[in-house]
Amino acid sequence: MNSSKEKKVLVSGASIAGLSTAYWLNKMGYKVTVVEIANEPRMGGTAVDFRGKTVDLVKRMGIFELLQSHALNLERIEFKNAEDVTENSLLLNNEKHLSNEIEIERTQLVCILLDSVQNDVEFIFNDSVTSLTETEDDIKVTFKSGSQQAFDLVIGCDGTHSGIRKIWFGDEREYTHFLEAYFSISIVNKSLITPNTMQFYNVPGKAYMLNAYKDKTDIIFSFLSEKEIPYDYRNTEQQRQIILQQFTGQGWRTAELLEEIANSTNFYFDKFCQIKMPSWTKGRVALVGDAAYCASPAAGMGGSLAVEGATALADALQKHNGNFELAFQDYNKNLRPFIEEVQAEAEFNVRENFIPRTEEAIRKRNRDGF
Repeated sequence: MNSSKEKKVLVSGASIAGLSTAYWLNKMGYKVTVVEIANEPRMGGTAVDFRGKTVDLVKRMGIFELLQSHALNLERIEFKNAEDVTENSLLLNNEKHLSNEIEIERTQLVCILLDSVQNDVEFIFNDSVTSLTETEDDIKVTFKSGSQQAFDLVIGCDGTHSGIRKIWFGDEREYTHFLEAYFSISIVNKSLITPNTMQFYNVPGKAYMLNAYKDKTDIIFSFLSEKEIPYDYRNTEQQRQIILQQFTGQGWRTAELLEEIANSTNFYFDKFCQIKMPSWTKGRVALVGDAAYCASPAAGMGGSLAVEGATALADALQKHNGNFELAFQDYNKNLRPFIEEVQAEAEFNVRENFIPRTEEAIRKRNRDGF
């Protein structure tokens, strides 16, 4: 068997999962190429929260101090009513928060991960995989640009709408588990509430969250929908109209927030859904992060699952000295209980914590907190 130093790996997706996977495999001696459909690594998005075991993993990666130096400092969670009165607030223990948990802007995290690999890993931007052909000795990759290369392994880290998963494992609909809700995220460059504060407001079946930090505010709208809404996930204006139609005429600060969303250049919309697969690997291909086991934003652990999945895969390859068949078996077996636990918690959060269905449930959530 070849040593890892002779093995070539293609990582599809230059996001948290892809860059973390590239970090570990490069450290193990693999020759790593990262292909990204965009013209740069995926920046933007809401803050990423690392806690528990994931903090230990970023320490192993040698980036803990850097993350900590850029950490956000959430101080208070408030639950609002229609008159903008705070019905309950939770003060966070910042000493415990700083030692056991790190929250960091996603762009900052991606930049730190990129710095850790960019001198050792080949990047191909503005390109993507269009076909895969596995042989006994390798897997041949055809790119949209028309070029072809052979790799020992292909790792799909390209998100919920993974192109690698579609090519190699089948249509997205086979693995998507709809949680009967939708959400949008807009990030505005101003503080709409007191910095280092998170606010929640609800009416039955609809939810608002504001998260203010470093002169920015995340505006998050969510709503329940038993049926899936047809839309083009590449058509931002169509998605923005869905949110405007759902929330126009509501109380609290709705009119002001919708105005911000209407003018925002930073807008993302999707359904709350999870990816559930019987196996995250097939042949020489493995999936990591949202492509394999998206838990939905309701878990608050997308970044954690990306880092933990990348590390679990690398550890399995290390344990089996690069024997990918045995490593992939370990990866599927050992990580799955944790993934299933996180996904179950996310489903509960959508139902009970984030988008309560009745006034009574809202009052109870506001009174008791999370």
